[in-house]
Amino acid sequence: MRNLDCSNCLIHYKSCFLSMSREDLLLMNETKISTFYKKGQIVFHEGRHPNGIYCIKSGMIKISKTGIDGKEQIVRLVMPGGLLGIRAFVAERNYQASATALDDSVICVIDKKTFYDIISKYPYILHCIIKNLSSLLEDAENKLTSIAQKPVRERIAETLITLNNIFIGGDCQCEKYTINLSREDLANLVGTATETIIRILSEFKDANLIIIVGRKIILHDIEGLKKIARKLDI
Repeated sequence: MRNLDCSNCLIHYKSCFLSMSREDLLLMNETKISTFYKKGQIVFHEGRHPNGIYCIKSGMIKISKTGIDGKEQIVRLVMPGGLLGIRAFVAERNYQASATALDDSVICVIDKKTFYDIISKYPYILHCIIKNLSSLLEDAENKLTSIAQKPVRERIAETLITLNNIFIGGDCQCEKYTINLSREDLANLVGTATETIIRILSEFKDANLIIIVGRKIILHDIEGLKKIARKLDI
């Protein structure tokens, strides 16, 4: 597909490149590559070497790792305005996880030279990226603690609240306040079996905590879910 104009990008205001001048945005347009990914298509594979920074224009991307038993574990979801592959790129290491499009998605790739030229001229962009990496580390630590200390019912309630916040603020192609994920993806995100997800979601529905329409989930009683999750700051 033809390269998109960063200066007219509706997602631009949500990215780390927010305050770049129009002239520099136009210059970045000349070197970046815009690519359309169909739902289910791999953006990059675990173990591959990064060749640039990925910026999501539209769609939803899952970052996942494959265990020794071949089971997928979803690490996180990335929405429009988010960056992919930043840790591996900055550390000059291979990708430690794979990225897959959960929706039809458009992603722009910024090459290494252009990226370093940009952050040398706009130090705030590097600061923004460091903040994002710090947030990812905090999320990973919290998730590890949750998996180690909380039963699956509490983890599911916690994950639903977190996903609700992500979907509301992510400009995804979904109805507002609706979580739209397959039960398998939700199970891989929580770290449990699909059958367990289906059973507990049914219990939450019977308790009027959530509304289920097909595979879509609408949170009906967020405060009730917070009590189950034993977490008041999400």
